[in-house]
Amino acid sequence: MLNPTRTYLLGPLLKGVSRSFYLTLRILPAGMRDPIGLAYLLARAADTIADTSLIPPEQRLQLLLSLRAQVNGGGDQGAFLQRMSVEVAAQQTQSDEKVLLESLGPALAILAQLSEADRKAVREIVSTLTEGMEFDLRTFPDERSGQIVALREGSELDRYTYLVAGCVGEFWTRMTYAHMPGTLKSSPETMSTMLRRGVRFGKALQMTNVLRDCGKDLRIGRCYLPVEMLDRFGLTPQDLLEPANSLRAQPLLFELVRLTLDHFREAVDYTLALPAFAVRLRLACLWPVLIGLETVLLLVHNDAWLDPDKVSKIQRGKVYQVIGYSTPLVASNTLLRSWADRLIGRIEARLQG
Repeated sequence: MLNPTRTYLLGPLLKGVSRSFYLTLRILPAGMRDPIGLAYLLARAADTIADTSLIPPEQRLQLLLSLRAQVNGGGDQGAFLQRMSVEVAAQQTQSDEKVLLESLGPALAILAQLSEADRKAVREIVSTLTEGMEFDLRTFPDERSGQIVALREGSELDRYTYLVAGCVGEFWTRMTYAHMPGTLKSSPETMSTMLRRGVRFGKALQMTNVLRDCGKDLRIGRCYLPVEMLDRFGLTPQDLLEPANSLRAQPLLFELVRLTLDHFREAVDYTLALPAFAVRLRLACLWPVLIGLETVLLLVHNDAWLDPDKVSKIQRGKVYQVIGYSTPLVASNTLLRSWADRLIGRIEARLQG
C-alpha cells in the first residue's frame, strides 16, 4: 500500500524544490529514485538553513550541525524540529521551502525505512554536502556585512567543488552499482575509474555554477576565485565587483573554463561508459552535461559576465530542446560524443580568440 506522505515528499514537494533537477530525478530507474530523491530533499533543507540570511551565520551553523546529527541518528528530534519550525521555517518566503522544512520529521522517518545500505549512503552524502555548507558559513562573512572574503588557493576551490558536488558523482555511482547490478563492470579497476569520473562530473557542474554566479556571490561577500589566481591576473575581489571589469577579468575566466572543460570531458566519458540499454540512466547523466556545456558556451561569449543582472543562463526552451533532441540519440556513443565535442570545440574556439 502506498504511503501518501512518502508519495507527496518524493513527488510534488520534490518537484517544487528541485526545479530543473527534477527532470533528471524523474527519468531515473525506480530503485535509484527514492534514495537519491530523499538525499536531495535533506540536502535542500540543509541548503535552505545555510542560505537564510535573516538568521545570523553562527545560528545557521548550529542548526546545520543539528540537522547533520539528526540525519545520522543522533540528538533530540522533537527539540530539533521545534527549532526548525520556529527559527527557520517561519523566515521562508518561498512556500515549497517552508513546507520542506516543516516536513523534516516525515523525511527522517523515510530515511529510517530505507535499506541499511541505502540509509548509510544517504547519511554519508548528506553529511559531506553539509560539510560544504559549513565551509561556506565558516569561511565567508555575514552577507550583510559589506565585506568580501576570497578563497586562498586553487586547492581550496577544488576541495569546495568536491564537497558540494563532486561527492554527488560518487554517491550516484555507488547507487548505480547497488540498484542496477550488471549495468557497470564490477571489477575494482572499472569501479575506481567510474568513481573518479563521477567526482569530475560533479566538479564540472559546480565550476559552471561558480563562474556563472560569480557576480551574485561577490555581492554577498563570497569570492570563490582564489587569491593566488587573482594575483596572477592583477585583480582583487573588489575589482570583480565592477561589471565594467568583465573584459579585464576575462583571461581569468578563460583559464577557469579550461579547467572546467577538463572536468566535462570526464563527465562525457562517464556518460558514454554506461551501456546503451541503460536508457534512463544515460539520459539522467546526459542532460546535465549538455545543459552545462551550453551554459559555459553562453558564459565565454558574455562580455558582462561579472554583471549580476546579465547572468549566463540558458532559456527553458533550450533545455527542452536539448531533452527532445538527445532522447532519440541516447544509444549512440558516436552521435552523443560528436554533439559534446562540437560544444566543447565552440567553447575552445572562443578561448583561443
